[in-house]
Amino acid sequence: MSTEYIGSVTLYVGAAEVEVTKIDVKNNTGKKPVKTMNRTRRTKGFTRGVGQYDITFTAVVPTDGTAVDWDAIEDAKISLVPDVAGARPTSYLGFCATEAGESYTVDNEMVVDVTGFAVRKVVE
Repeated sequence: MSTEYIGSVTLYVGAAEVEVTKIDVKNNTGKKPVKTMNRTRRTKGFTRGVGQYDITFTAVVPTDGTAVDWDAIEDAKISLVPDVAGARPTSYLGFCATEAGESYTVDNEMVVDVTGFAVRKVVE
């Protein structure tokens, strides 16, 4: 018997479904090394900082005028819903877009690359 893995997810911003081609989520723990002047010349320990989730995704631009104004996204809920029955959705709360830029690919499609951060992760 083979195991089924999650193949793709659907991205929602608030209640609106967004067509994306790629999404990256990184957990930034906020920990930083403490470098001290000592004879071993090595890091002595770390501090606990404020963590966040760094999120980057690429969305396609629709021609029907329903494109999202990515520059204005503040305190949004982003949900990733797997396409496999029984897999649990993951939501990132407090998402704010810090960068949004358009690009064109060799496949003749215009895409928007969005970078931002979220303050909380909830597995539903």
